[in-house]
Amino acid sequence: MPWSKLKQDEVAVRRTALLKLRREGVRYDDERILALGYNSAATARSDLKRALEAHRDEERAEVSVYRQQENERLDALLEAAWPAATTPKPIRNKEGDVVGEEIDMRAVDTVLRLMDRRAKLNGLDMPVKTEVSGPDGGAVPLGAGTLTELSQLIDIAGSAGSTTPAEDTHGDSDQ
Repeated sequence: MPWSKLKQDEVAVRRTALLKLRREGVRYDDERILALGYNSAATARSDLKRALEAHRDEERAEVSVYRQQENERLDALLEAAWPAATTPKPIRNKEGDVVGEEIDMRAVDTVLRLMDRRAKLNGLDMPVKTEVSGPDGGAVPLGAGTLTELSQLIDIAGSAGSTTPAEDTHGDSDQ
């Protein structure tokens, strides 16, 4: 049976207070959290998890609506640009005679950019592979290191044949 409006409001108020206390770093077993009406730290933890999951569901729904609106806009723009990008136009000489045909390459470029935007919006592109390697292309040494050791690793990675930001005067890099 669904909760009444009063019960839903009570839960929302309790969860809001729980979230505020957790943001302040208050532990689940603190009396201030238990005073909100939770029987134990475990129930408070579970309720916070449910609240966060509900929030994620709401965000997903909003993103889905936005994505649909953007796809509809892209559809309209693509529909307008498609004929110019796919229908050859006659090329005429000075006398007005047709000597060939050509496609509007600016329209083709526009269509390609629209298609690229749609692929990015909908996650259609394959992910780009990225590999992190250590000195001389070997494995990255990991472990419980000190801040000094981490700084040395960063220096090594930055000096492995690439330009440093100070050497890169044009803002270009080979990455």
